[in-house]
Amino acid sequence: MALTDRLPGHLFSTRGWGLLAAGVVSLLAAQVMGRRDLLTLGILLIVLPLVSLAGIRVLKPRFKVYREFSPASVETSSTTTVRLAVARTGIATGQVVMEEHLPPRFGDSPAFRFPARSAVGGTSRYEYHLRSGKRGQFVIGPVTAEFTDPFGLSLHRHAIDDGDTLTVTPAAVELPATGLAGARGNDGVTATRIRANPSDDDVMTREYRHGDPMRRVHWAATARHGSLMVRQEESVTTPEATIILDQRWAAFARGPGAAFSATSGEDGHDLVTSDTFEWAVTAAMSVSTHLAERNYALRFLDPSGEPAFLHSPSAPEPGAEEYTGSGGLQSIAESLAAIQLSGAHHAAATESGPHPFDDRLMDKLSAHRQRGPILAVLGHLQPAEARSLSAAAGFGANAFAIVVTDHPGDCQAALELLRSGGWRAVAVAPGTSVPAAWSYFDQRDAAAATAAADVRRGTGVSR
Repeated sequence: MALTDRLPGHLFSTRGWGLLAAGVVSLLAAQVMGRRDLLTLGILLIVLPLVSLAGIRVLKPRFKVYREFSPASVETSSTTTVRLAVARTGIATGQVVMEEHLPPRFGDSPAFRFPARSAVGGTSRYEYHLRSGKRGQFVIGPVTAEFTDPFGLSLHRHAIDDGDTLTVTPAAVELPATGLAGARGNDGVTATRIRANPSDDDVMTREYRHGDPMRRVHWAATARHGSLMVRQEESVTTPEATIILDQRWAAFARGPGAAFSATSGEDGHDLVTSDTFEWAVTAAMSVSTHLAERNYALRFLDPSGEPAFLHSPSAPEPGAEEYTGSGGLQSIAESLAAIQLSGAHHAAATESGPHPFDDRLMDKLSAHRQRGPILAVLGHLQPAEARSLSAAAGFGANAFAIVVTDHPGDCQAALELLRSGGWRAVAVAPGTSVPAAWSYFDQRDAAAATAAADVRRGTGVSR
């Protein structure tokens, strides 16, 4: 190994270390030979690299970094293009070696030189591609730059920006068409109810919601119910679907798919999840896409009746429950990007917190009674929890439940309780494909014997 390979590379270049070494040799020679000129040369050779090192640290070059992702958020296993524009805003220096810091999951960090050969107007532009097989939010950057002085003697590396966050959303899988829409039709079209000049006898009312204009308050109904009620006079043309997304740590931290930190901190991105929960997230994204393509408006709730994405760090609007159109679907995808299991370290605290499938959830479902199907994507369900949830089927045009667990056969009692309340329910293992689980809702009678045989053969489906 060469001597220069053992020297600190973040202080001086090979040239700088060479000058320092020559300066030391000159000083020793001046001491032995008594030559003043060698003494002067030695001091000069040592001082010059030291002065360049001090100068490059005191007079730091300044840069402005612009970073753009195209698309802004990307699905898992898809590619996003990262475009960098770097412009110098401070004093000019020599050529600069820059590196874009990336989380380890994305591979080697790209390095480039500034200014680029194709630089225009003092701005250099660079482009590279990223792809992640896991959902989440990842900090891309910062750009670190290794500066040298004009003589190439000293080196200094520091970050010139703070980086930007890339959101990787779960990718939806295509689901087969099913008869889940009930009276509203599979295509998402429903008859329009027009109430022209309704009388006080035939006007429909509902509970007041935050943001409703006071001019719509129905005072007679308010007096009868003892709480603010508003007129519901608009035409209803859009079917609705309510999706209950289970995200309880206790429901998914079971068996070989038990909860874990998805990245174990390898790239500074901890996500408490499990194999079964990842299946549930993919299913929720797939169902949302399937329904949105059929013009459904979507509501997302958690088992306690709270907005499902209230605690998701990637949610654009954490407190939102209702989503419509392509913009709403994109918001759902981004909200699912970094959603994780809750209650992992607060088991004692949750005993006194909101309980799953209680009156709060029922009140939320009752507010949209018979407006469309209810779909629940659940983790392992205890019989007591299934008994509480079973009554919710009465609030929807249809009710569908998918229970994902490592041992589907252990959920038979819970499934029977759900079915007795009016749910179509199936339990699947995380190895089951989402389209296969979805198709079971149209095979209730014909495939019952086959599904029972599948359970015995260990295919991971329990009906």
